[in-house]
Amino acid sequence: MKVVVWLAEGTWQACVDAAAEVAPPSASITLLHVTDPALAADVSDAFAGLVGRGSRGDPGAAVDAAAARAEEALLRAAAARLDRPATPVRRHGRLEREVVAAAEGADLLVVARDGPVTRLGPRSLNPPTRFVVDHAPCAVLLVWPTAPPPVDTIPPPPPHKAAPPHKAAPPHKAAPPPP
Repeated sequence: MKVVVWLAEGTWQACVDAAAEVAPPSASITLLHVTDPALAADVSDAFAGLVGRGSRGDPGAAVDAAAARAEEALLRAAAARLDRPATPVRRHGRLEREVVAAAEGADLLVVARDGPVTRLGPRSLNPPTRFVVDHAPCAVLLVWPTAPPPVDTIPPPPPHKAAPPHKAAPPHKAAPPPP
């Protein structure tokens, strides 16, 4: 069994714990972290807009370096928490696209809810995570990063609307008898 565990800041512990619980000892586990390079590019662009393009000291490189250090620390912490052999994988690009691509060929993708966790409902998934859940090429184990909220937090149903009237199908004409 091949298991991919998506590690995201703030929710990775729940994913690692779930993988440790459900993956058989013989499973091949991949600890996946994705960094979106758009963050550093946005910082660089903002800096250039504020200070001018010819200035020195672009903070984009510092953001990239800090992200790389944080990624290494997160992967080390996840491996220590899992406490069994696992392969760390670092990918760079759009989060949702990279996670789906990394799950190709996997049997299970472990993902944590990353939206508000105070009530049940679809808003407990941010758009990139919703994309991953909808497009994953394998089974998905969706876990809560904290204790799940009570069932009575489910949003109320929308107001009932009567179904539109259906037109009756035209009467079926019997085939003419054979000559």
